[in-house]
Amino acid sequence: MKIGFIGLGNMAKAMISGMLEKGIAGPKEIYGSARTEATGRAVKNQYGIQILEENAQVAAEAEILILAVKPQMFVEVIPQIRDKVGDHTLIISIAAGKTMAQIEEGFGKPLKLVRCMPNTPAMIGEGCSGVCRNDRVTDEEMAKCMELLGSFGVAEEVPERLMDAVVGVSGSSPAFVFMFIEALADGAVKAGMPRSQAYRFAAQTVQGSARLLLETGKHPGELKDMVCSPGGTTIEGVQTLEEMGLRSAVMNAVEACVEKSRNM
Repeated sequence: MKIGFIGLGNMAKAMISGMLEKGIAGPKEIYGSARTEATGRAVKNQYGIQILEENAQVAAEAEILILAVKPQMFVEVIPQIRDKVGDHTLIISIAAGKTMAQIEEGFGKPLKLVRCMPNTPAMIGEGCSGVCRNDRVTDEEMAKCMELLGSFGVAEEVPERLMDAVVGVSGSSPAFVFMFIEALADGAVKAGMPRSQAYRFAAQTVQGSARLLLETGKHPGELKDMVCSPGGTTIEGVQTLEEMGLRSAVMNAVEACVEKSRNM
């Protein structure tokens, strides 16, 4: 199986790393093209994949073609590759805000098309990807696609109407989590803890809390209640967060991401 990447940024590198680590494909089966020669050379040195000079060459080689460029680059990239994409080529787009209908319109012909929204924790094999497909993608092809996308984290199929919500809840939200970790650490620093230690405490607490939720299957409210002893420190902090509007601030941030994705 030949897998092609157009664009070799951080997300593409995370995907390549996962595929190689899980044995989905070998370095000789993965092709890529980059905007600059330096990027292509760096990725080749790091992963040993095949680097081609032109996007069209990658499209001609690939059985699965991954469009790993920013959505604003589609207007430049698609004309370069549209005539090289065969009827049996499976295309995976990771561009936020670009619907399958818009992508097909750009190519000007029917495609086997999968739309995916991964996130940056894919860089350490802990990604979360929402995935949808059009009706030309067979169940067998989708199973292969999900195996590929699952090589760098968790992948779940969703209807396309929910892809903008995926952008908000997982695609963009790592930035919110990093802000929360930074804020937790700032609070600890204010209380006298060295900053490097505060970051470790805050990050480990977020990681452990997330794992506790996933592994127990308990409602987050139930887990929150378990920490809140009567008259204790935690409920005091929870009240402060409620007074400052934490929930509505986070919901509004997700809503802003969703609206931006819808209008891109």
